Amino acid sequence: MRALTALVGALLEAWQEVRVHRTRVLLSLIGVAVAVCSLTTVVALGAIVQQANQELSERSSGRPATLYVQAYRTDGSALDAAAMDTAWSEVVDRYQVSYASRVQSIQQLVPFSTGAAQVATQAVDQPYGEMHRVRMLKGEWFTSADAAQLAPQLIVNEVFWDRMGRPPLESHPLVALGGQGVPNAASGIPAGGVTAVVVGVTPAADYEVEPSMFMLAGQLQAMQDAATGERGSSAVAVDPYGGGAPQSQYEMWIPPELADQLTTLIKRDLAGSLGEGVEVNANRQDWAQYGDDPFLVTKMVVIGIAVLVLLLGALGLVNIALVTVKQRVREIGIRRSFGATAGRVFFAVMMESVVATVVAGAVGVAVSIIAVQSPAMRDLIGQGMVSDFPPFPVDAAITGLIAATAVGALAGLLPALVAVRVRVIDAIRY
Repeated sequence: MRALTALVGALLEAWQEVRVHRTRVLLSLIGVAVAVCSLTTVVALGAIVQQANQELSERSSGRPATLYVQAYRTDGSALDAAAMDTAWSEVVDRYQVSYASRVQSIQQLVPFSTGAAQVATQAVDQPYGEMHRVRMLKGEWFTSADAAQLAPQLIVNEVFWDRMGRPPLESHPLVALGGQGVPNAASGIPAGGVTAVVVGVTPAADYEVEPSMFMLAGQLQAMQDAATGERGSSAVAVDPYGGGAPQSQYEMWIPPELADQLTTLIKRDLAGSLGEGVEVNANRQDWAQYGDDPFLVTKMVVIGIAVLVLLLGALGLVNIALVTVKQRVREIGIRRSFGATAGRVFFAVMMESVVATVVAGAVGVAVSIIAVQSPAMRDLIGQGMVSDFPPFPVDAAITGLIAATAVGALAGLLPALVAVRVRVIDAIRY
């Protein structure tokens, strides 16, 4: 209790001294507040930049851990697509995988007002949007009910939407897929084509200049089955709309800690279901597969900048603290003459710097939180790439306060040593 009382007393005394000498320390405290604000802001923005990098990676290669599965016959003949789909569904159900998707990349002929064009199409299952963080500009990603619709549902990119004239999605804009006949005067759909409905729009990156779209794999399969029925039976699934035979890839999002075990089991089960002469490959392509932190360089740069900012703030504080102690030599000597021990003087002088910098640090952290959490800053840093903005990192705020305390202790150490070395008789004569 006595130690606690002494500590509280020393803190109150240090605060009173800061208030008495506030004019002399104001400049140094502003410098510390700016330094801590800069440090905290850099650390917090580093977390946002890392989140942006992760999301960009996950949009192309999936979230950790995304397992990519492919199967092919070793003799070069076509694999039975229906058998593969059945085996895949059994594996997904067996291991209770919530997020799994088939992926087919094909080209489909789409008529625009400027002329028909082959449009890159990805046929996927509904979980694909969550697995790859697909962002929506208008509308929503596919729902489970969309698979039951008779007309195929499309999610197009912004380039595609622009070529359509940016019609409102509430009007259920129609798109003609394939077909070589003369367009119907009322609907504009070519004879022999399939009518699809646009239900969503994804933003286009700056480098995207060609239209593209998503559709559900089940609806693409229904289109292929219908075309196969019209042209005669066929053992190989083909794309009758301009893309040739689509090659399917299968993806699943699984817990990273189970990735190695499930990879072995899935390859074994699929190979067993598909029979002899079939090779099954399964591997990860997400950013976390390498084990080492891929954003280590970014973190080190952020830490380096933060330390440099902090050192600059500490240097200014040390200079002002030394000048302040030189001006208080007489006061220190009087304290020593009234019985203040060297330890008490040392602690009091140091605590003045610590208390002042902690207050300045708290102000700097508060300003940093307001700045980083502002919508303007998020728009500037995110550039439309971040969908799940992380909250303000608690470790950044704690780092700022610890840094402020450390700077105060460091800045107060040298002045406190100078104060302890002051002799009473010399101080009184000063």
